Amino acid sequence: MATKKRGATSPAGQNKLIESLRRFIRTQGPGYLQDPNVSSIGIGYKEKGGRRKKEISLQFTVDRKVAPEGMRALGTTPLPKSITVDGVAVPTDVIERRYETHFEVVPEPEIPDRKRRLDPIMPGASVAHVRASAGTIGAIVFDKNDGTPYILSNWHVLHGRRGALGDDVAQPGPHDDNRVTRNRVGTVKRSHLGMAGDCAVATIENRGFDPEIHELGVVPEELGEPALDDRVVKSGRTTGVTHGIVRRIETLVMLDYGPGVGTHTIGGFEVGVDPDNPPEGGEVSMGGDSGSVWMFTTRGGKPSNVMAGLHFGGESADSPDEHALACVPRSIFEKLEISLAPPALEAAEVITGYDPDFLVKRIDPPKLNAAIANDAVKVNGSEIIPYVHFSLAHSTSRRFAFWAGWNIDGGSLKRLSRNGIKFVKDQRLPAEVQVGNEVYGARRLDRGHIARRADLLWGSPAEAKVANTDSFFFTNITPQMEDFNQSNKGGLWGKLEDAVFEDVEVDDLKVSAFGGPVFQDDDRLFRGVRIPREFWKVIAFSEQGVLKAKGFLLTQNLNQLEALELDEFLVFQVNLGEVEARGRLRFPTVLHQADTLVVPEALEDREPLRSLADIQWH
Repeated sequence: MATKKRGATSPAGQNKLIESLRRFIRTQGPGYLQDPNVSSIGIGYKEKGGRRKKEISLQFTVDRKVAPEGMRALGTTPLPKSITVDGVAVPTDVIERRYETHFEVVPEPEIPDRKRRLDPIMPGASVAHVRASAGTIGAIVFDKNDGTPYILSNWHVLHGRRGALGDDVAQPGPHDDNRVTRNRVGTVKRSHLGMAGDCAVATIENRGFDPEIHELGVVPEELGEPALDDRVVKSGRTTGVTHGIVRRIETLVMLDYGPGVGTHTIGGFEVGVDPDNPPEGGEVSMGGDSGSVWMFTTRGGKPSNVMAGLHFGGESADSPDEHALACVPRSIFEKLEISLAPPALEAAEVITGYDPDFLVKRIDPPKLNAAIANDAVKVNGSEIIPYVHFSLAHSTSRRFAFWAGWNIDGGSLKRLSRNGIKFVKDQRLPAEVQVGNEVYGARRLDRGHIARRADLLWGSPAEAKVANTDSFFFTNITPQMEDFNQSNKGGLWGKLEDAVFEDVEVDDLKVSAFGGPVFQDDDRLFRGVRIPREFWKVIAFSEQGVLKAKGFLLTQNLNQLEALELDEFLVFQVNLGEVEARGRLRFPTVLHQADTLVVPEALEDREPLRSLADIQWH
């Protein structure tokens, strides 16, 4: 009979053995966890008399160590002294140890920065589902497809047994400050609880973020693979900065997540106390540290920028052994479809064009009257030319847009600089049908956006950046007097979209808008270009599920370009029928049904809008 080889002493032999054990645990490990007394299985050095040996072993932890005669009462069976894996008899090691999630916290009299409301938010600070307690922001990560920034933490921190995708998340967590409405930071986007880990991500809304981990001073830039004896460090909400050493890898842990969820097997690794950097108070982690990230340290003991794992639990309160549990980063990053850096702009998935299904009812873009339809520039056979978050139809003869339609998501608007972005012609259209810089230069004549730049900067960072650039195509630009174009100079025209959000309970903070110039035969010729002296705009939104539409008309006097006064142009609220007549287009029926404004037929019989308070929204 052939004798089975026992052990592997050389580094190459040990690495080969560990790879064999990894495969064994992944395939056979869950079976051992069916034993109610077995809490985990992993790879570690064998221990004897409380001291660690150099021999690799399959380590099992059990809730209670009992004599053989007491096993029946616990419903458990003896574990073998060795297990043969790929022809090697590997010794087993049985350790008494119990686990629990490190999430529930106890009241503390002091409120450090980690537990306060932060803007910008940062890893290492308190966060949780609005109906939970408090955990830790592990890292700022990004959607690997569109670059949206997210908070990374645990499933049991951001989602939990009482939560669901789309629920609100608060920073700090409710345990640290119960004013959850004030502290809302975003919503649960994705989550996972299982072999790949205990992990989740949440959106970041209306707050900035700093990716540098609090008190570690590093930003995670790479994902690592933990190995035995690796030294790591984490920054958690409760215990702050603590150091550890990887003492078990390829570990499967059975954890009870409470009523309605039950026990789940979580894959990861185990961290013990680093004897060279023992934690104050002896605790390497405690309740509230869940979600923090373990970072590898350099040879000099400094935190590196390589992520080792995501902390999700540790020893139970009655366990004498101090340790922590962490998920392997590559597994959770694959499950959550995230990365440590946003994708390159050109690689991002960007949504383009005006979306007719953006609101409670479908609103198709306007159609040009038959008299001017043949004057529209066509791109790929269509008169509707798409950009990011807006579309338009462009006139060949007048060289400006007939109309532009755009969507506004007020809940995800971004603040982006316009510095360095140049006005350019769209290469999809012939250059000669677009008005460029040649008409601009008069002291008070602006390059005015039809689809307002600030309205388009929403969605993922990638979308917002492309929308920012797209808004500067000359197809979206008309000559406009600076007083009404620049809302910060007191003009009403640039404030209409802002006003609807201020004065109306807009459903989902979503608005669709259309706008354009009024082309007239007697428009003034300036530098070889006929400049429109009137503009129109239609704003659509839903309020308590009811679609509403409001139309506006602006007239400007271009007789004195160098000395135009604010009173020389006026803004009127009008019905959609008048907008259609002036713009020579037709809106869909659903938009007409949403317009309930009654006004005198003659423009001269109407009062202009003197302030935003004059607008009839309801």
